[in-house]
Amino acid sequence: MSEAAPAPKKIVLVAACALVDRDGRVLLAQRPEGKSMAGLWEFPGGKVEPGETPEACLVRELHEELGIGTWTSCLAPLTFASHAYDDFHLLMPLWICRKWQGTPQSREGQRLAWARPEALRDYPMPPADVPLIPILRDWL
Repeated sequence: MSEAAPAPKKIVLVAACALVDRDGRVLLAQRPEGKSMAGLWEFPGGKVEPGETPEACLVRELHEELGIGTWTSCLAPLTFASHAYDDFHLLMPLWICRKWQGTPQSREGQRLAWARPEALRDYPMPPADVPLIPILRDWL
């Protein structure tokens, strides 16, 4: 007799972006107090809304979170993360963006840091983000 299969988890689609400046540094945002995984560093982005493409989500989220403007044509898909958390399964495509208008600034109380690719592991990140680091480092 086989064991019962675990209850399926909700799949959450989150789009993330590695903003890369002219010096090859990557922008990280620290999750603010009051949010789950507060204090951990992540790539900017957010949940994809129903009917929204991941690219449109990134354009929207980068404007809302950082006050910058970019275009879907400036987003290059790189890789994705698929990670099971306790109460949901995260699917997170990661794009690279090297062109935007404005200067990234914290608009939601998060701390920001420009990190060199070789220093990304120095920033504690959510479990889903960690496997993205070597792929990003190899690409940059």
